[in-house]
Amino acid sequence: MEQIRSFIAIELTEQLRLTIKRLQEQLRSGSRAPVKWVDPNSIHLTLKFLGDIDAGITGKITTALEEAVRGVHPFHLEVKGLGVFPNPRRVNVIWVGIRGEVEKLSQLQQRVESSLAPLGFVRESRSFAPHLTLARLRDHATPDERQDMGQLITSTGFETGCSLGVGSLNLMRSQLTREGAIYSRISSIELK
Repeated sequence: MEQIRSFIAIELTEQLRLTIKRLQEQLRSGSRAPVKWVDPNSIHLTLKFLGDIDAGITGKITTALEEAVRGVHPFHLEVKGLGVFPNPRRVNVIWVGIRGEVEKLSQLQQRVESSLAPLGFVRESRSFAPHLTLARLRDHATPDERQDMGQLITSTGFETGCSLGVGSLNLMRSQLTREGAIYSRISSIELK
């Protein structure tokens, strides 16, 4: 059986991707740290990473997601604020924050977890922290470069008028290549 790497996500609008691209360009010009920037066309809001699955189970996953979204109405999120993991003195990941109807998003994420558990997918032990990953510092970044990037992020404001209407949930495929991951939608489940 063919194995595919997959995850559950909310896709971004084209306007939001362009806004993120401009932000990345601004940050790139302000730092010399070795950073791997995420292609804006590949950025999405991940609700659950599934890992490598049998291709034959995608229909069951889609059915489980249909059950998870039953009774969930479309809602809106705002994209604003910059942050880092784990902290500004030791930056590994640079992200944009998610605001707005985050409680509805968290409830949807929990419903996804619950619907996939009977299929053998282990619940995430970490609490859900919704964000959009912009970049990762490379392993060879020095402590000073990591701290400098943290200062840049802390001093850069990111307030945007971009909202993200959540009207569907997507089962996505991730194909790893030398140039980076290529994402494609396996199925899309509408919120009604």
